[in-house]
Amino acid sequence: MEECVQGDELAFFAEMPSMLPVYWALRARLYDELPDTVIDVRKTQISLKCPRIYATVSFLRARGVPKEHLTVSIGLAHRLESPRTAVAVEPYPGRWTNHVCLLSEAEVDDELMGWLREAYVFAREKQAG
Repeated sequence: MEECVQGDELAFFAEMPSMLPVYWALRARLYDELPDTVIDVRKTQISLKCPRIYATVSFLRARGVPKEHLTVSIGLAHRLESPRTAVAVEPYPGRWTNHVCLLSEAEVDDELMGWLREAYVFAREKQAG
């Protein structure tokens, strides 16, 4: 994973600096568990790639979620059946985007990382096929 993009990452969090510790916790776990992830910082989202996008980080709003949150959008072949899923959409058959809103570093847990590993594998398989 690229360590040199920290300036862009810091700038991304200028509008919601309280969520930076949550992102750093996520980034640290990604660095440990999926070290070939490429981080691509854009204006409205941070894409997590392998080299295809398997998840994104944003401030996407969801009904019933506090303003101060971080949304991790995870691309999978199925809908996540979890109370942690704020929104799930199927943009095309067999491709679900599951939005999970994080409020604290503690929510960067094994369950979330399991979904991200699954999304990583799903993206790699789509790339190969």
